[in-house]
Amino acid sequence: MKRQKQHLFFSIFALCSLLLADQYTKWLAISHLKGQESFVIISRVLEFSYLENTGAAFSSFRGRQTFLIVLTTLVIMLLLWKYLTLPGERRFVPMRLCMLLILSGAVGNLIDRVSRNYVVDFIYFVPIDFPKFNVADIYITVGVAVLAFLLFFRCSDEDMEVLLSFRMRQN
Repeated sequence: MKRQKQHLFFSIFALCSLLLADQYTKWLAISHLKGQESFVIISRVLEFSYLENTGAAFSSFRGRQTFLIVLTTLVIMLLLWKYLTLPGERRFVPMRLCMLLILSGAVGNLIDRVSRNYVVDFIYFVPIDFPKFNVADIYITVGVAVLAFLLFFRCSDEDMEVLLSFRMRQN
């Protein structure tokens, strides 16, 4: 029981810390970049440039805020449920960390959608003309990439069965 409480405390602390970092960087972007020229970090490589994104990844579903809010909320609920129902075994810790990253990013962008009706994007990778993104997007991308790696190269069939199961675990 003590271990579960420690785990829950760490999870809540990590989620709040990641959300705080995301929201703080967006606040900085609004405060210092909105209405301004791009701020060049590395010439012809990386810039900070303000964008109000009413869509999702790569500006897809532009202007469909209700749909994006509902979809994001459903994904968050599924991830939270799966996170809370995964066995507490050490082998599932990397998956939990990935889920925390994905959850933090999804919640961070959901906060923007609900409070502003758009997501603040400000990081621009110049060489490949990559769409602008934010810290929450980085959390989601890293979390999904590492989770995919774990699923494809590190998980046993038993781990996959546990992860994809919709049954509650037995304690």
